[in-house]
Amino acid sequence: MSKVADILTGRSGDIWSVQSDQSVLAAIKLMAEKGVGALLVIDDNRLSGILSERDYARKVILENRSSGETRVRDIMTRNPVTTTQESSVAECMSMMTDNDFRHLPVVEGSQVIGMISIGDLVKAVIKEQQFTISQLQQYIAG
Repeated sequence: MSKVADILTGRSGDIWSVQSDQSVLAAIKLMAEKGVGALLVIDDNRLSGILSERDYARKVILENRSSGETRVRDIMTRNPVTTTQESSVAECMSMMTDNDFRHLPVVEGSQVIGMISIGDLVKAVIKEQQFTISQLQQYIAG
Protein backbone atom coordinates (compact mmCIF):
# COMPACT_ATOMS: atom_id res chain seq x y z
CA MET A 1 0.00 0.00 0.00
CA SER A 2 1.24 3.47 -0.89
CA LYS A 3 2.38 5.93 1.72
CA VAL A 4 1.90 9.68 2.05
CA ALA A 5 5.54 10.14 1.04
CA ASP A 6 4.70 8.58 -2.35
CA ILE A 7 1.99 11.19 -2.90
CA LEU A 8 4.27 14.08 -1.94
CA THR A 9 7.11 12.86 -4.19
CA GLY A 10 7.31 14.90 -7.34
CA ARG A 11 5.41 17.87 -5.98
CA SER A 12 6.95 21.31 -6.03
CA GLY A 13 7.10 21.46 -2.25
CA ASP A 14 5.06 24.66 -2.17
CA ILE A 15 2.89 24.93 0.91
CA TRP A 16 -0.02 27.32 0.56
CA SER A 17 -0.74 29.00 3.87
CA VAL A 18 -2.07 32.08 5.59
CA GLN A 19 -1.65 33.55 9.03
CA SER A 20 -4.51 33.60 11.50
CA ASP A 21 -4.67 37.41 11.62
CA GLN A 22 -5.19 37.75 7.86
CA SER A 23 -8.61 38.51 6.44
CA VAL A 24 -10.75 35.67 5.18
CA LEU A 25 -11.03 37.57 1.88
CA ALA A 26 -7.24 37.39 1.40
CA ALA A 27 -7.34 33.66 2.17
CA ILE A 28 -10.17 32.98 -0.28
CA LYS A 29 -8.34 34.95 -2.98
CA LEU A 30 -5.22 32.81 -2.40
CA MET A 31 -7.30 29.61 -2.61
CA ALA A 32 -8.75 30.78 -5.94
CA GLU A 33 -5.36 31.83 -7.29
CA LYS A 34 -3.75 28.51 -6.40
CA GLY A 35 -6.77 26.35 -7.26
CA VAL A 36 -6.97 24.71 -3.84
CA GLY A 37 -9.85 24.03 -1.46
CA ALA A 38 -7.99 24.57 1.80
CA LEU A 39 -5.03 26.43 3.24
CA LEU A 40 -2.85 25.70 6.21
CA VAL A 41 -2.84 28.36 8.91
CA ILE A 42 0.72 28.84 10.09
CA ASP A 43 1.72 31.27 12.84
CA ASP A 44 5.31 31.59 14.09
CA ASN A 45 6.33 28.60 11.90
CA ARG A 46 3.80 26.37 13.66
CA LEU A 47 0.59 24.82 12.35
CA SER A 48 -2.26 26.51 14.18
CA GLY A 49 -5.16 25.45 11.99
CA ILE A 50 -6.61 24.79 8.58
CA LEU A 51 -9.05 26.90 6.60
CA SER A 52 -11.29 25.24 4.03
CA GLU A 53 -13.95 26.35 1.61
CA ARG A 54 -16.38 24.51 3.88
CA ASP A 55 -15.32 26.72 6.82
CA TYR A 56 -15.90 29.78 4.65
CA ALA A 57 -19.31 28.66 3.44
CA ARG A 58 -20.58 27.71 6.88
CA LYS A 59 -18.99 30.37 9.06
CA VAL A 60 -18.96 33.43 6.80
CA ILE A 61 -21.56 33.09 4.05
CA LEU A 62 -24.26 31.39 6.13
CA GLU A 63 -23.68 33.74 9.06
CA ASN A 64 -23.73 36.80 6.78
CA ARG A 65 -20.27 37.94 7.91
CA SER A 66 -17.94 40.21 5.97
CA SER A 67 -15.09 38.38 4.25
CA GLY A 68 -12.93 41.49 4.46
CA GLU A 69 -13.49 42.10 8.15
CA THR A 70 -13.53 38.50 9.44
CA ARG A 71 -10.13 37.12 10.43
CA VAL A 72 -8.98 33.62 9.54
CA ARG A 73 -8.62 32.79 13.27
CA ASP A 74 -12.37 33.36 13.71
CA ILE A 75 -13.40 30.60 11.31
CA MET A 76 -10.44 28.22 10.95
CA THR A 77 -10.44 24.67 12.25
CA ARG A 78 -8.05 24.68 15.19
CA ASN A 79 -5.76 21.79 16.09
CA PRO A 80 -6.40 19.85 12.89
CA VAL A 81 -5.78 16.14 12.68
CA THR A 82 -2.41 15.58 11.00
CA THR A 83 -0.47 12.71 9.47
CA THR A 84 3.14 11.86 8.67
CA GLN A 85 4.89 10.81 5.48
CA GLU A 86 5.01 7.22 6.76
CA SER A 87 1.23 6.88 7.09
CA SER A 88 -0.43 4.64 4.54
CA VAL A 89 -3.01 5.85 2.05
CA ALA A 90 -5.55 3.52 3.69
CA GLU A 91 -4.88 5.02 7.15
CA CYS A 92 -5.36 8.53 5.81
CA MET A 93 -8.56 7.61 3.96
CA SER A 94 -9.89 6.12 7.18
CA MET A 95 -8.99 9.27 9.16
CA MET A 96 -10.68 11.51 6.63
CA THR A 97 -13.78 9.34 6.36
CA ASP A 98 -14.17 8.87 10.11
CA ASN A 99 -13.72 12.59 10.85
CA ASP A 100 -15.53 13.98 7.77
CA PHE A 101 -12.83 16.23 6.34
CA ARG A 102 -11.11 16.40 2.95
CA HIS A 103 -7.67 17.86 3.66
CA LEU A 104 -4.93 16.49 5.87
CA PRO A 105 -1.76 18.36 6.87
CA VAL A 106 1.43 16.32 6.73
CA VAL A 107 3.90 17.07 9.54
CA GLU A 108 7.20 15.71 10.78
CA GLY A 109 7.78 16.79 14.38
CA SER A 110 6.62 20.39 14.37
CA GLN A 111 7.58 20.96 10.71
CA VAL A 112 4.80 21.16 8.12
CA ILE A 113 5.79 19.08 5.10
CA GLY A 114 2.67 19.55 2.98
CA MET A 115 -1.00 18.75 2.70
CA ILE A 116 -2.90 15.97 0.97
CA SER A 117 -6.51 15.86 -0.12
CA ILE A 118 -9.03 13.08 -0.45
CA GLY A 119 -8.55 13.46 -4.22
CA ASP A 120 -4.84 12.70 -3.83
CA LEU A 121 -5.70 9.55 -1.91
CA VAL A 122 -8.28 8.40 -4.46
CA LYS A 123 -5.74 8.89 -7.28
CA ALA A 124 -3.16 6.83 -5.33
CA VAL A 125 -5.66 3.99 -4.82
CA ILE A 126 -6.63 4.00 -8.51
CA LYS A 127 -2.96 3.94 -9.56
CA GLU A 128 -2.33 0.98 -7.26
CA GLN A 129 -5.37 -0.88 -8.55
CA GLN A 130 -4.35 -0.28 -12.16
CA PHE A 131 -0.90 -1.70 -11.40
CA THR A 132 -2.43 -4.78 -9.75
CA ILE A 133 -4.78 -5.33 -12.71
CA SER A 134 -1.86 -5.01 -15.13
CA GLN A 135 0.16 -7.55 -13.16
CA LEU A 136 -2.75 -9.99 -13.06
CA GLN A 137 -3.34 -9.61 -16.79
CA GLN A 138 0.32 -10.35 -17.50
CA TYR A 139 0.20 -13.38 -15.21
CA ILE A 140 -2.91 -14.75 -16.89
CA ALA A 141 -1.60 -14.08 -20.41
CA GLY A 142 1.79 -15.48 -19.91
